Amino acid sequence: MMESGTQVTCRYAGTDLEGTYITDRDGKAVIKLNSGYNIGVDPSCLTVVAPPETTEAAKEMVVTQDSSLPQLSILSTGGTIASRVDYRTGAVTSQFTADDILRAIPGLADIAQFRAEVLANIFSENMTPAIWQTLATHICDEIKNGAEGVLVTHGTDTLGYSAAAVSFMLDTPVPVIFVGSQRSADRPSSDNVMNGLASAAAATSDLGEVAVVMHESTNDDTCAIHRGTRVRKMHSSRRDAFQSFGMKPIGTVGYPSLDVTLTRDAVRRRPDTEPVLAATLEEKVGLATFYPGMNPEVLDAFAGYRGLVVSGTGLGHTSAPMIAGLKSLIDAGTVVVMTTQCLNGRVCDRVYDTGRDLLAAGVVEGEEMLPEVAYVKLMWVLGQTTDTEEAARLMATPLRGEFGGCSYNGF
Repeated sequence: MMESGTQVTCRYAGTDLEGTYITDRDGKAVIKLNSGYNIGVDPSCLTVVAPPETTEAAKEMVVTQDSSLPQLSILSTGGTIASRVDYRTGAVTSQFTADDILRAIPGLADIAQFRAEVLANIFSENMTPAIWQTLATHICDEIKNGAEGVLVTHGTDTLGYSAAAVSFMLDTPVPVIFVGSQRSADRPSSDNVMNGLASAAAATSDLGEVAVVMHESTNDDTCAIHRGTRVRKMHSSRRDAFQSFGMKPIGTVGYPSLDVTLTRDAVRRRPDTEPVLAATLEEKVGLATFYPGMNPEVLDAFAGYRGLVVSGTGLGHTSAPMIAGLKSLIDAGTVVVMTTQCLNGRVCDRVYDTGRDLLAAGVVEGEEMLPEVAYVKLMWVLGQTTDTEEAARLMATPLRGEFGGCSYNGF
């Protein structure tokens, strides 16, 4: 039997194809083509090109670091940017260590010197508030220990939540850059190298806040720098899946030049300032999306919660039958914040009767905050105060650029 990882050629539909042998299944040889796709072929058509790579030799490869370059830290939480193909199954698995990332992304060592640590090795759907707290604490420690910027490798599905959470928990004087990739390193269309290099360039720039760096378009020419409290993943697989809302991106990184351009809105680096950490989160906070015909009894699930964010329609509305249930939660001590399902624009509950009734019930307007950002912010706010009036005041106050100024309409 051929060994998994063997480089082979095979003839399929009259065409010679190159790829990597994975396994035999149901009488067919499963091959991962160089295009990234898997096919099943007759084993007799295979020709061996090269044996599997020696993983031990790859692990021993040393990346030389230049001590004259800026000091950055990489904190790895897993995700596609830190993944490789498992040739036993053909699946992409998150199993790189942080040091592997330096080997996997040629050119990083030309931008900065790095120290690296694995905080978690998970797909981002398994992210938790406890890991957010650990992440914010470690970022703070790295900055206090001399890191001039921090990279956080993260799966893309919940990357926006984590970037917002760290934005509120940590007042950083240096760049903290969240980065991921939509396509794994074994695919020719992978975005991991460009995103990795661009994020390192952003981490050495004059930026002084939490941001997300990902492809700006489907081309390999620019990465966008998105504020950590204004960004959302908008496509399941496109490389330019991440977009800013309520404002334009706060900067760009050219490729392959790696030139960084920041807008006037971007917070600048404050080199003589210490980071300030406030990592307490209240986990009894919910996020509910209103829909037509929603039964008010759904709100019973949030009884006893300290906070609830509602993603309402339009200017921030629910049906009239929902208002009594929300008022009951508010009277019992739950802080209820209204956001909008619209991706652009802000909540204004003073226009229609339903909105005015919601305000009379004690609902707090969430301005132009994305629902998930309001959810994370409310967890953080309720971790800092037990006073519901103070919590409402903080939710209505822009703290990390999560809202404020004129709304960018995105069109």
